[in-house]
Amino acid sequence: MPNVDALTETDKVMEISGLSVSFNGTQVLDKIDLTVYHRDFIGIIGPNGGGKSTLLRAILGLITPDRGSISIMGRPQKQGRHMVSYVPQYASFDRDFPISVWEVVLMGRIGQKKGLRFSPQDKELALQALERVEMDGLKERQIGRLSGGERQRVMVARALAAKPQILLLDEPTASVDSRFEAGFYDILKELNQDITIILVSHDISAVSAYVKTIACLNQQLYYQHAKELTEEMIEHAYHCPVHLIAHGIPHRVLEPHDGVVG
Repeated sequence: MPNVDALTETDKVMEISGLSVSFNGTQVLDKIDLTVYHRDFIGIIGPNGGGKSTLLRAILGLITPDRGSISIMGRPQKQGRHMVSYVPQYASFDRDFPISVWEVVLMGRIGQKKGLRFSPQDKELALQALERVEMDGLKERQIGRLSGGERQRVMVARALAAKPQILLLDEPTASVDSRFEAGFYDILKELNQDITIILVSHDISAVSAYVKTIACLNQQLYYQHAKELTEEMIEHAYHCPVHLIAHGIPHRVLEPHDGVVG
């Protein structure tokens, strides 16, 4: 296992080889190969039902693949799992359930803490996580009283409290007001200074404005460790030409082709 304090961008933090997953005889993931390096920020796009969430679940060890392997920080998946944290697509809370932001973030320490009580270190790490997502001022607020964007920041803080090397996010802005979306991605960009991030989304143009590299997934994975998408990648993933709108943010997603730039 590499020394996490001495990692560079040439160090591999995850390797997926020949990963195949099927459910009830239907192939969902087919021979996925992916090498992830320290401080990568990978956006995985693809159609609904293309296997994006399944890939994250396999990385987390929540499903058993038919074939293939996953190593995390140079260890088999089961041994390296504690180095990975996950932010779900949508965090729903009963508005009247009596749990605070602070208590939710402390939950991120449950798998790491020793004994029955949270230690001073657990509490310090939880506070640091809240500060990183700029939610420490609301730590006593009832979680159900927050907006969708605020709740997603709290979910990121809970994930960060575990001190991961790799952060997985599944459609993290699906329930976020557009006013909060840019600020949310700015937080992820700051976190990426020392944490590797893998983000799945169906929104090609929005994601491409923030991530470092983009992969297409639709049962098979198309990835060139680059930010530009080729026509071939898009057509393989979506089975049709795709026109991209940049949400007013100048960036190139598609390579120039036939006089057109995406």
